[in-house]
Amino acid sequence: MEALRELLLAEADGDLLSWDAQRAAAERFGLSVAAVEEEALYLGLLPARYRRNRETIAVRQQLTLFRSRVAVVGCGGLGGYVIEELARLGVGTVVAVDPDRFEEHNLNRQILSSVAALGRPKAEVAVERMRAVNPAVTLVPVTTPFAPGDGAACLDGAAVVVDAVDSVPGRLALCEACARLGVPLVHGAIAGWYGQVTTEFPGDGTVAALYGFANAERGEERRLGNPSFTPAVVASLQAAEVCKLLLGVGEPLRRRAITVNLLDMSVEEIPFDL
Repeated sequence: MEALRELLLAEADGDLLSWDAQRAAAERFGLSVAAVEEEALYLGLLPARYRRNRETIAVRQQLTLFRSRVAVVGCGGLGGYVIEELARLGVGTVVAVDPDRFEEHNLNRQILSSVAALGRPKAEVAVERMRAVNPAVTLVPVTTPFAPGDGAACLDGAAVVVDAVDSVPGRLALCEACARLGVPLVHGAIAGWYGQVTTEFPGDGTVAALYGFANAERGEERRLGNPSFTPAVVASLQAAEVCKLLLGVGEPLRRRAITVNLLDMSVEEIPFDL
């Protein structure tokens, strides 16, 4: 390990470590690029891919992100963007949960979809995408449906869970599972020009309050559909919430939700006194 550290310090340009140097060190010592990245961050070296993070996220915070595990339930419109952004951010382990395969109607809005990916499992495509985007990130694919009980094992070890589920019963079951595990949940939902985001801590009951009067399984999304831009906006808000929770900075959307109206370009905050 000392030899690796000496090499990394020697190859660094100031406190920046290039991808070529990171990859070469992994090959020389027979390590994964993830192991090299963690060691670099521990030494205070910043992989050059994160240099635009540095004025917002310190190197030590970058190490915290790398050592974090986040579960994203749903790899479609919202989930695909969330996975992409967490990987680019440098979250070290992302669990991608989705039993579905890509269909042609996904191509208008799901960033992980492509013509070549049609018919393939979404979670497995996510692995290939993240391998191309950030090979230091470990993407764990889960192609079985999330379900309460044994089906919630995919959430084990996650510091934060992201709700990118496309059904009301599914997201309520996910909330219950997170409450049992004591893990915060970042909820997002989209329909047409509109979206909403909230962060629920165990026992808050915010998501249940949002859907307390829902009598349909999929709500407005079934009627309004989704254009390309709505999931990108809402997923970015979710990714920001995840980052804040992992780092313990800022003010989370706890006991409040924000609704986004992209048609009027307005944002409204809804407080919950539960």
